[in-house]
Amino acid sequence: MAASTKQVTEGVEETTVEEKPRILEPGAAPFGNFPYYSRFHPPEQRLRLLPPELLSRLFPQGPETKPILGLDVGCNSGDLSVALYKHFLSLCDGETHSDAPRELRLLCCDIDPVLVERAKKECPFPDALTFITLDFMNQRSRKVLLSSFLSQFGRSVFDIGFCMSITMWIHLKHGDHGLWEFLAHLSSLCLYLLVEPQPWKCYRAAARRLRKLGLHDFDHFHSLAIRGDMAHEIVKILTQDHGMELVCCFGNTSWDRSLLLFRAKQTTETHSIPESLIEGKERNVKILEIA
Repeated sequence: MAASTKQVTEGVEETTVEEKPRILEPGAAPFGNFPYYSRFHPPEQRLRLLPPELLSRLFPQGPETKPILGLDVGCNSGDLSVALYKHFLSLCDGETHSDAPRELRLLCCDIDPVLVERAKKECPFPDALTFITLDFMNQRSRKVLLSSFLSQFGRSVFDIGFCMSITMWIHLKHGDHGLWEFLAHLSSLCLYLLVEPQPWKCYRAAARRLRKLGLHDFDHFHSLAIRGDMAHEIVKILTQDHGMELVCCFGNTSWDRSLLLFRAKQTTETHSIPESLIEGKERNVKILEIA
């Protein structure tokens, strides 16, 4: 997934020029904006861990029909965004958003305009998924674009946010304080938050790949104080500093990344997750404890 930092300067109309030099081994995309990310981390690995009925359980249909609003930060070319949309609405190939039992609207953002342009062109649900180019760490752009989307529905926050394999890139490009700020912004924008943190071994591998390619090392890699068990560290930041509580861990992907679900403590509109969703052995779900 692509992280947030300085905007890519080439325009999206220069797609072929942009993509050609980026078809390199991993590590040549220092923002995490790999051109074919889903080829080595397919969406199915996450979907098998997530209950399809999760959103309908978290947000039961009330007397007033309103859409579930989701924010996908670091959406890359949209493969996982589309897969999550189909998974949570139990849509089969060939079905459209009008076949869905609920209305789910996703705002999907990425720093890379070429990837965003590809996502727009290839998305089978253009009425339900909106793709925008956004440096999430740019406060002004973030406020304008996200507020514009939310205001269409008369809302001030998203129901759920997705942060899938982006925390490392934010951390490497913006340092410890940048990671803390990133999680602060996300927690203030979402009632629920699904996070897939990269483990520390991915940090070392990313730095090693840059050196192998003869590129400059990440600015903050050697000075990071937040390191080690990154899932544990991110849980601490979100629960101790940003007013969220850990609901559950849906297990680990085959590449050893946890899927962690958080809930805003102050919200009065959330609902408890049934035990059937957090205790089934077939889902390898467990509650995490913070020391």
